[in-house]
Amino acid sequence: MNPARSDISGSGPRVDPQLSLSETLRQAVERHGGRAVLLCSFQKEESVLLDELLRVSEGGSAAVRIVTIDTGVLFEETLQTWRRFEEHFGVRVEVQDASAPDRPWSGPDRCCSAAKVAALERTLAGVDGWITGIRREQGPTRAGAELIERDERRGIWKYNPLAHWSDRDLWRRISERQLPYHPLHDQGYESIGCAPCTQPGSGREGRWAGTDKTECGLHVEPVRL
Repeated sequence: MNPARSDISGSGPRVDPQLSLSETLRQAVERHGGRAVLLCSFQKEESVLLDELLRVSEGGSAAVRIVTIDTGVLFEETLQTWRRFEEHFGVRVEVQDASAPDRPWSGPDRCCSAAKVAALERTLAGVDGWITGIRREQGPTRAGAELIERDERRGIWKYNPLAHWSDRDLWRRISERQLPYHPLHDQGYESIGCAPCTQPGSGREGRWAGTDKTECGLHVEPVRL
C-alpha cells in the first residue's frame, strides 16, 4: 500500500465509521435480501464494502447481488482487480453491458452515454435497495450524503454505508484485513472510471480532467430523511 495513505486525516466530529458501515449494511440485508444490489466499480470503497457485507450476511454472498457496469473501456488494472475480488471474496460479479462499439468512447466528450444509465436501470429493475460507495469526502455533490436515503424517481432505498468514512479510514481497514484493492490508487488515481476519461487526481477531479463534470448521471438527487 502507498505509505502516503497513512498521512490522510479526517476532521471534525462525525458518525463512528465502523458502526455506520456494519449497521447500514445489516439493515440493507435484513430489509431487502436478494432484492438489494451492491454496484461495484472495484475501487477502494468496494474493497471495504464487499468485505463487510460478507461478514454481516455471514458469508451469504447470494443475499445481495453484486453487479458491475462494463463500459467496454475499463482499465486493464480494473479487469485484473475484478478477477482478484472474485477470487478473494469467493463471489460472482454480475455484468451489465454498457459498451458502445458503434460509438467508441474516446474521452470526456464521448463518455457516460445513455448506454451506461440504461445499464444501471436494468440493474435496478425489480430492486428495493441499492448499496453504493458514496462518501461525503468525495466532493461537493456528495457532501450531504446520508447513510440511508430514498431515491423517489426510482422508488427504491439507497444505502451509503461509507458516507462518513475518510480515505484514512478506508486505507486502515484495507491494511488491517489485507484486502485486495485497485493498483491505480497507488499511482495517484483517487477515483477510477473508464480509461479514456480518467487521469490521476484527488477526490473526483481526475474522472473528467479538464472539465466541470463531476458525476456520470447514475446518481440522482435523493430525498434526505
